[in-house]
Amino acid sequence: MHGFAPSQRLSLGRKILQINWGLVLLITATAAVGIAMLYSAANGSWNPWATRQIARYGVGLVILITIALVDIRFWYRYAYLIYGILLVMLIAVEVVGSVGMGAQRWINLGVIKLQPSELMKVGIALALARYFHGVSAEDVRRIPYLLAPILMIGAPSALVLKQPDLGTALFLIMTGGAVFFVAGVRLWKFGLVFAAAGAAVPIAWSMLRPYQQKRIFTFLDPETDPLGAGYHILQSKIALGSGGLFGKGFMQGSQSHLNFLPEKQTDFIFTMLAEEFGMVGGLVLLGLYMLIMVYGFAISLRSRTHFGRLLAMGITSMLFLYVFINIAMVMGLIPVVGVPLPLISYGGTAMLTLMIGMGFLICTYIHRDVTISRHGGGDG
Repeated sequence: MHGFAPSQRLSLGRKILQINWGLVLLITATAAVGIAMLYSAANGSWNPWATRQIARYGVGLVILITIALVDIRFWYRYAYLIYGILLVMLIAVEVVGSVGMGAQRWINLGVIKLQPSELMKVGIALALARYFHGVSAEDVRRIPYLLAPILMIGAPSALVLKQPDLGTALFLIMTGGAVFFVAGVRLWKFGLVFAAAGAAVPIAWSMLRPYQQKRIFTFLDPETDPLGAGYHILQSKIALGSGGLFGKGFMQGSQSHLNFLPEKQTDFIFTMLAEEFGMVGGLVLLGLYMLIMVYGFAISLRSRTHFGRLLAMGITSMLFLYVFINIAMVMGLIPVVGVPLPLISYGGTAMLTLMIGMGFLICTYIHRDVTISRHGGGDG
C-alpha cells in the first residue's frame, strides 16, 4: 500500500506471530463450555446441536483469523460500505425475509439463515469508530456533528424494531451509546436522551405489540400466569436455585432434562449450566467472559489509532451487553428479550457475529502501532 511508512507494513508471517493467542485460547475455552452444555441439553448426544456448534465455531475461527490478518486501514476505508451493505440487508428482510417464531428477521441464503440485525451490532461499532476517528475532540462536543452518527444508530434500530425485535433494537442503541461515550460525548447529552426517552415511555408503550406488553407485565409479576407467560422465568429461577453451590452434576439437572426448562439450548442455557455446575460453574463462565473483556479494554487502550480504540471498545461493549442482558434475563432481573449467551447458546448468526467481532478485536491488537490520519492515510 503506497503512502504508508515502511515501519507500518507487517508481513503475513509477522502478523500470524502477533495474533493474541491467549485471547484465542480464552474464546475457544468459552466455546468448549457451550459445546459441552449443548451435548448435555441433548441428553448426552452430539446431535442435533453440539456437532453443528463445533462446525460453526470452526468456520467462525477461520473468519476471525482472516479478519485479524487484514490491515486495519482496509477495514477503516470500507467501514461505511460494510455498514451500508448490512443496512440494505435489513431492508431486504422486510421484503424477502423468512418468518420464524412470529417474526420476520432472517434472510435464507440456502446454506444458512442469516439474521442481519445480529451482524449490524458489529456494523454499528465499525461505522461509528470510522466517523468519530475523523472528528476532532472539539467537534464531538457540538450537537450538529452528532446528528449523522445518531442517524447511523437510528436507521437500523427502527428497521429492527419493525421486525419486531425490541431486544435487538435496544441492543443496537446501547452498543452505539457505548461508542459515543468512549468518543468523548458529554454525559449531560446522555442525560437529555434518557429524559427524552422517559417522556416518550407512554407513546412507546402504546406502540408495543400485546405480547411485548405481556412480557413486561410478566417480568413485574411472573406468578400472575405461572403456566403461560410466566412459565419460562419461573422455571428458570427454580433451576438456578436448585443448582446450589456446586450443582447437581453434568447431565443431572432435573429441570432441564425433564423438559421443565424451555429453550435450554438457546436463551436459557446459562440456567442449565447453573443447575448442573452450581454457582461455582456460573462464576467460572463469568470469569472467562471477564478475562476476554479485560483483553478487550487493554487492546483498546494500547491502540495508537482512535479508530482502533473505538472499534475495540465497541466490540468489548457488545460482548458485555450480550452477557449482561442474557444472564439478567434468565435471573428475572429484566424482561425476557431473546438475547443469546455469547459462544454458549446454540445459533449460527450469533456465533458468526461474535467471531467477527473478536476478529476485529485481534486485528486492532496486531495493528496496534499502525497510525491512520483523519483523512484515512497512514502517518509516517
